Amino acid sequence: MTTRLRAATGAALACLLLLTGCNGLSGTGDKGFVTGDGSVTEVAPSDRGDVVGLTGSDLDGQDVDIAAFHGKPVVVVVWGSWCTPCRAEAPDVVAAANELGDKAQFLGINIRDASTDQAKGFVRTFDVPYPSVFSPKGDALLAFRGTLTPNSIPSFVVLDGQGRVAASIIGELPSTQTLVDLVGDVAKSGKVTADG
Repeated sequence: MTTRLRAATGAALACLLLLTGCNGLSGTGDKGFVTGDGSVTEVAPSDRGDVVGLTGSDLDGQDVDIAAFHGKPVVVVVWGSWCTPCRAEAPDVVAAANELGDKAQFLGINIRDASTDQAKGFVRTFDVPYPSVFSPKGDALLAFRGTLTPNSIPSFVVLDGQGRVAASIIGELPSTQTLVDLVGDVAKSGKVTADG
């Protein structure tokens, strides 16, 4: 009976860790769950998949279509106001967005906040200069299937100028410079050509 109780307790604990979302487990696409340590993954231009399609409403209820940002790299930031690592990295993310300026478009995906009021509080606190799609159930992450899972928070996806996944960081951002350099690499490798 003791072995069964330990097994049941272990299974329950594993389920709780998966459900908490903002923990030491972050998804790595279709490969299951590993520790989200802020590792950077880059995708060679020849290996980049289809153009990502994402539409939704921002925190003010305005329509957002990621296709409007084609032509420059897009940094997708997955965050929630309730997420401790998201709050810890926010100053570095904002600094990267400000440093890159018009060289890249940042777009947040706010997940699992019960209302836009919580998300807007986060935006005000950290002076976030970019819009965010409000996705309380995390449905917006489905656009990044194969790169992100519902537990991929915090995380970042960098799209090239054509709107294809070019890089990702799963876990807390290592530094402002990491993101700035990654966007620079994507800009050099994924420029839009005259025919595409």
